[in-house]
Amino acid sequence: MKIAIVGTGYVGLVTGTCFAEIGVDVTCVDTNNDKIESLKKGIIPIYENGLEEMVLRNIKAKRLKFTTSLESCLNDVEVIFSAVGTPPDEDGSADLSYVLEVARTIGRNMNQYKLIVTKSTVPVGTARKVRAVIQEELDKRGLNITFDVASNPEFLKEGNAISDFMSRIV
Repeated sequence: MKIAIVGTGYVGLVTGTCFAEIGVDVTCVDTNNDKIESLKKGIIPIYENGLEEMVLRNIKAKRLKFTTSLESCLNDVEVIFSAVGTPPDEDGSADLSYVLEVARTIGRNMNQYKLIVTKSTVPVGTARKVRAVIQEELDKRGLNITFDVASNPEFLKEGNAISDFMSRIV
């Protein structure tokens, strides 16, 4: 299986690395070029016990890759996890602009079935918004491509994230 993880913060990097560790081909995507270049060299921007070794092992095994372009890997993956930030908006609600931008990029560029999974902390109803944005972009392109949207809440505790992930994967 091939997947993309969009967002290389705590949740995205741990999730992508753990998926690679169990044999999945993972491309982690982030818009921050400096961060991606550092990750390609095995320089990890966060501390999580065992993560650096796991990243290096999976880069070497070619199961873990990093890019700044979702478009470049979109047609090679079956599942896209959106693990981008949802900072609080002025009224305290989650700012979904990054989540919806990922959805727009997917809709503008997908050419076959995809499963899109929100991994970010998002409010109820976000899957409906993500679906609508992707469908709107497909409609603009005159394409009828099926896709599904799911939510995979994040339960990774800092300092224990790798074992949390590995013990909860289904």
